[in-house]
Amino acid sequence: MVSPFDIEEIFPDIAAESVRLPRRQTGGSPQGLAVTLITDYTLRTRAWLPTAAIVALLGDFDVTTGAARTTISRLARRGVLEGSRQGRHSSYRLTLAAAASLSLGGMTVAAYAAHPDIWDGSWTLVIFTLPKEESIRRSTLRTHLRWLGFAPLYDGVWVSPNPLTIKERAELPAVTPGTITAFRAQHLELTAGGTRNPIDAWDIAGIAEQYDRFIQRWEPLLPDLRTGSVTGAAAVRARAEVMDTYRRFPALDPLLPSELMPPDWPRARARELFRTVYDHLAEPAQDHVRAVVAQTVEGPHLDIRAHTVAEMSLGIRPLHPDDGPGEDSAPTGTASSGAVR
Repeated sequence: MVSPFDIEEIFPDIAAESVRLPRRQTGGSPQGLAVTLITDYTLRTRAWLPTAAIVALLGDFDVTTGAARTTISRLARRGVLEGSRQGRHSSYRLTLAAAASLSLGGMTVAAYAAHPDIWDGSWTLVIFTLPKEESIRRSTLRTHLRWLGFAPLYDGVWVSPNPLTIKERAELPAVTPGTITAFRAQHLELTAGGTRNPIDAWDIAGIAEQYDRFIQRWEPLLPDLRTGSVTGAAAVRARAEVMDTYRRFPALDPLLPSELMPPDWPRARARELFRTVYDHLAEPAQDHVRAVVAQTVEGPHLDIRAHTVAEMSLGIRPLHPDDGPGEDSAPTGTASSGAVR
């Protein structure tokens, strides 16, 4: 069983053709942090951010200048960012492919933050058989199943309380063709002892502990949010942290049926806290990001916009190059490679 926040298996490198998003690592990697920051304030408009501003924002998280510039270069090589240079100054923005992928990810997180706890009493089972020597294929399949919210009841039997979507039905066989059977059924209680309930595939106590840590971390902040005393870099740091932590829960707890959970299951409280913290900090964090960018490039930078959980749930359509410039036009200059100046 994968323990909570075993991010190496839960969050793989999800590819959208030419883009490879960084892994979500415990504690936050510089690349993951940079993606969070850029996405939170430019996803809709794909606004250009000066390299110096990105470096400064990462510096608020104790990322050194050298590490920040290396991070930007690597994200450009991954196809997450694209660059533009005017003389000695460079700017970066999300590529269209990365923005589209991140928008879908945001919809998943937002839906989880508002999804009603409804279950029809059935389980989806995926059964597969692969020789032990095919370790790479086994690992790929297990990673994909974990990403879809499944957990191993037995080695080759994975379960989820949720039905597979049409898209997931098409994608799953492509991972390891000819080795998978899937069906949806209800669990039957046997009179003999020694049987496992499908819910036993999850470490319920471990998940509850992660929820409790999340609540203990963010509940004390509520009075400061009400008074508006969380501003500037502190608002940006808190908003990035709450997003980076909360978005792991859909993989850890894929809406496990409430009726099978212990009393006072903390999912609902964690949802409420996430929405409150993330949305309340949107304006002060946005103001700080605009101020940091203004230190490099003059202007109001109205295309730097924080979004709310409700906006994420509707799907944030990234600005396409053919849509024309936003409120702040993109810089002109020579397209840059992954090198950062």
